[in-house]
Amino acid sequence: MTLKKGIATYLQALQLTFLLVLLGLSASVLSAQTQLPKFDFQAEHYDVQAALHPAEQNLTAEAKVEFVAKTASRTILVELHPDLHVDAVKLAIDGRKLDFQRDSFNPLDLEVTLPSMAQPGMHVTLIFNYSGAFANDDDSPTKDVRFAWIDKTSAYLLLPARWFPLTNYPSNRYTATFQITVPDNFAVTGTGQSSTPNSLPAEKPGESGRSVYTFNCKDAAPVGTFVAGSLQLAPVQAQGLNISVFAPPAASATAPRYGDELANVLTYYSNEFGPLPSPTMTLAQLPDGTIDSFSAPGLLLLSARDWGTTVNQNELAHLSAQQWWGNQVLPASPGNAWVTDGLAQYVTAMYIEHSQGEQGFRRELTNYAVGSVMFESATPIAQSQDLQPYSQQYQSIVVDKGAMVFHMLRTSMGDAAFNSLLHDFYTAHTGKTASIEDFEKAAETHMLPQKTGQPHLNLTAFFSQWLDSTGIPEFKLDYIVYRTPKGFKVVGKVTQPLETFNMPVEIRVNTEGNPVTKTVQVIGTSTPFEIESFNVPKPDGILIDPDNDLLKVSPKLHVRALIARGEGLAAQGNFQEAIQQYQQALALQANNSLADFRIGEAYFYQKNYSASADSFRNALDGDLDSSYKWVEVWSHIYLGKIFDLTGSRERAINEYQKAEELKDNTGGAQQEAEKYMKSPYTAAGGTQSPTTKPEEKSSKP
Repeated sequence: MTLKKGIATYLQALQLTFLLVLLGLSASVLSAQTQLPKFDFQAEHYDVQAALHPAEQNLTAEAKVEFVAKTASRTILVELHPDLHVDAVKLAIDGRKLDFQRDSFNPLDLEVTLPSMAQPGMHVTLIFNYSGAFANDDDSPTKDVRFAWIDKTSAYLLLPARWFPLTNYPSNRYTATFQITVPDNFAVTGTGQSSTPNSLPAEKPGESGRSVYTFNCKDAAPVGTFVAGSLQLAPVQAQGLNISVFAPPAASATAPRYGDELANVLTYYSNEFGPLPSPTMTLAQLPDGTIDSFSAPGLLLLSARDWGTTVNQNELAHLSAQQWWGNQVLPASPGNAWVTDGLAQYVTAMYIEHSQGEQGFRRELTNYAVGSVMFESATPIAQSQDLQPYSQQYQSIVVDKGAMVFHMLRTSMGDAAFNSLLHDFYTAHTGKTASIEDFEKAAETHMLPQKTGQPHLNLTAFFSQWLDSTGIPEFKLDYIVYRTPKGFKVVGKVTQPLETFNMPVEIRVNTEGNPVTKTVQVIGTSTPFEIESFNVPKPDGILIDPDNDLLKVSPKLHVRALIARGEGLAAQGNFQEAIQQYQQALALQANNSLADFRIGEAYFYQKNYSASADSFRNALDGDLDSSYKWVEVWSHIYLGKIFDLTGSRERAINEYQKAEELKDNTGGAQQEAEKYMKSPYTAAGGTQSPTTKPEEKSSKP
């Protein structure tokens, strides 16, 4: 028995050891997959020739790339879109073909083996020949996000697509010359100084001729973004700026309005942070896809669906902000993207505050707060390298939550100190990269001295809580009001769940007279406070963070975040999953009109018209909150469409009339109602879904 037990014990130990080895190997594999690529070589200059073939919806390209070795190595790693097939990689000096292979775990990575070891500082020039079609968004560097597209009427090639071999994205700068060949009925605009296009004969008999557009990028920058199609140039001069607006003929009349507004935005940012290197800017219409806008050095792209007769001020403000924070200042690595992407989002709200006032500014902050809650627990801001740029998770954590962190810093520092910080930080890092650590050090030097006896922002604790950790506080107040010889005293405590929380927080006591506000240093999960008041406090009149300057969780915010997650899924066509998110929101707030409206909308596009009509009726019977009052008019319009589709024209007209009586023209509702009053709605002739884009956080249809 002893021998058997010993053998059994040995076998169990052996199995356990084997299991641990397997687990260790699995962990190593997972770590290797999530680890950032190691670039031993950095690209310094590109000569790229790319021919677009709209009929075949593909491109053929040759990229001549000059690399410099950063460490001793014979392996050059680049990133190239997985849908692009590499035919050959050659040494430029003698045309010798080199061995290359795609990474089996990450097909975005392409490894090229040199004949011999290159020493640090050595320059190596390679020629890449490749071709392919951008036909599958699943293979995109960010899944389901289309960074490149070619069809018979238009095309665009955005830098994140890695449509030419890149190193150190998104931190690298390089010089380049791009030659883009297109059919002669296409025009091309993009990054760099463009020259007059050259004409080429047709490739095949019966085809039209071709045009070659050349773009010289003499200043090192993240260049290499282009858009092509039926675009017309409309030059605009405003406030000393030269703005080239490229839009299709149908939208050409809007060019002066967009140019003038863009000049206003650029002038504001120049005054706040410092000027851009060049007073010229190009604004072009981007064909509709999964991405709504994109900003590249000297180039702003706005999607056709967002390019209306009324200037899209918010989008222009955000695109322009990225010229400073995202093009002139680049993140030192993907994990440092907060200093650019989060800041670009927040200064967009600052421009809205400048142009639209406090109400517009607060509306933007509410949108950011909703976005922050959507995926906040996934990872800390300072670990954004784990997220795919332009994904919903990235938008939530780096962009929206990141913007709220900047706002909390501003309210704690004061406007003057914060504005000085941004100006000096831009001056120090323009044309360079910046890290979170760089910004933290700059903030320390701009923080005003602590006033004796006053709560003070501890920057070490602040950045640790908001950048290095997950978690958003949910504040609760417990208090008792006492009568005193001089009036009243509120004695209580602030509780919230984060152990490491350490920030000054305002508490306001609304009274029958003037309100009394006191700032309390909230530390840890429970902090006592006392506030004295001459006048009697109002019932439920004691509020924490009354101006909503802190990022904090509330039941209402949870509901809005669930709806926003559903909207993101619906925008991708995942209607069933979207409905599940909306239903979770209704479980928390049963009469939420927006959640019911979105369910009705999802059922409508699934052609489940009976369930859709029920949900729109529920939306009309719900809370119809002022922040989404437009739900009422659009519910009537959708009901009208449903009745048209099911053969009840009289009932459809009745719904369109109700929509007109509301006089709410959010999202062009009145034009929509008028259109279908005249002729019935048909599925074939219907309009695009007005589903809110995820980043708009339920602000409009």
